[in-house]
Amino acid sequence: MDRSLSAFGEKLCAHSGILELMDDLGNAMTTHPQMRMMGGGNPAAIPEVQELWRSRLRDLLDNAPDTIDRMLLNYDPPQGNPEFLEAVASCLSKAYGWKLSARNVAITSGGQTALFFLFNILGGPAAQAGQSQGKILLPLVPEYIGYANQGIAHEMFVACPPVIEEIGDHDFKYHVDFDAVEAALKAHTVAAICVSRPTNPTGNVLTDGEISRLSVLAADHGIPLIIDNAYGAPFPNVLFVETTPHWDDNTILTMSLSKLGLPGTRTGIVVASEQTIRQLASLTAVTGLANNNIGQRLVLPLVRSGEILSLSTSVIQPFYREKSDTARQLLEEALGNDIPWKVHVREGAFFLWLWIPGLKCSSRELYERLKKRDVLVVPGEYFFFGLDKGRDTWPHRHECLRITFSQPENVVREGLQIIGDELRRL
Repeated sequence: MDRSLSAFGEKLCAHSGILELMDDLGNAMTTHPQMRMMGGGNPAAIPEVQELWRSRLRDLLDNAPDTIDRMLLNYDPPQGNPEFLEAVASCLSKAYGWKLSARNVAITSGGQTALFFLFNILGGPAAQAGQSQGKILLPLVPEYIGYANQGIAHEMFVACPPVIEEIGDHDFKYHVDFDAVEAALKAHTVAAICVSRPTNPTGNVLTDGEISRLSVLAADHGIPLIIDNAYGAPFPNVLFVETTPHWDDNTILTMSLSKLGLPGTRTGIVVASEQTIRQLASLTAVTGLANNNIGQRLVLPLVRSGEILSLSTSVIQPFYREKSDTARQLLEEALGNDIPWKVHVREGAFFLWLWIPGLKCSSRELYERLKKRDVLVVPGEYFFFGLDKGRDTWPHRHECLRITFSQPENVVREGLQIIGDELRRL
């Protein structure tokens, strides 16, 4: 029997881009093994990293049975394992001079959960009657598909289109339009500013100057700056340009173990003010009692020693930089010069962000055509949310694809060749 849902149920149980993406990935893995998986953000299997996690598991099993028992049998406090919290605070303080203690760190069941908690703590209907609904301001879209449906309230996000710098024949870069950001801050009741760095889906890295200016704007308006650091420094540090990690008491920094090769442990890390950390711990207690213990215990000695930073810089970063360079070369070979195309400059993360100016169908239709040919990408429309209604007909938002290069080289080559062939058919 069909039952009516609450407003919460209607909002979060509706169709969403992130649901479609995860369904496609899961179904393809089990029922379509021939599918070229070029859509998701799953990390690559880096041999040295995979062996490190196997070694850590063997060490725990062989030498620390009591630790294994505690890890599997006991709940940690809602904020996270105290030893792990202290290790994270100490590691970041030593690396960057940040004044952190364990009271500035919380664990969540993945970075996605951290952002869900933060958006709904800060944004949405005000607790006090007569106050406006708080918006989450995205100063540059396209932005991460997983944010789009996270607000319990409708229309929680307000977003600003980028300034597009075209570079040569086949490259371009997005920049923050600060005039648009300041106009949005004046026009809306904004509860927080949020960026991902590197940006998912484009691989864009906001410059130190852009981050500094956003930080000042946030402080001037009495709101926090949220930086989603899933791919960034200090770990996994999938960055191909020089950046300075940013944190202060008005910044909320989210990180994850996923892109270190541990997505199955569902371990998100939040660095924030003590007040925000207490709020997150409360939400964890209410919604899930505690967090996954396994990821924290696996990486604890690497965080304590600082090895997690050198692992990211000397192993993970070069691996993805090489794959990015190879993918860019394969893209050039597959698309050539007989069709118009541009790709966002590759500054970090796992993706090529392909722009096909004048595309003869929507990227959603192109996605369906490619799926029939066993190539799974992500259509660009899903990443342009929160924009003013006047942008519905903006061609650019319908002309882009997110393509991952974390798969084996032969898969990337075949997938890009099929994309090129399909574009020529169009």
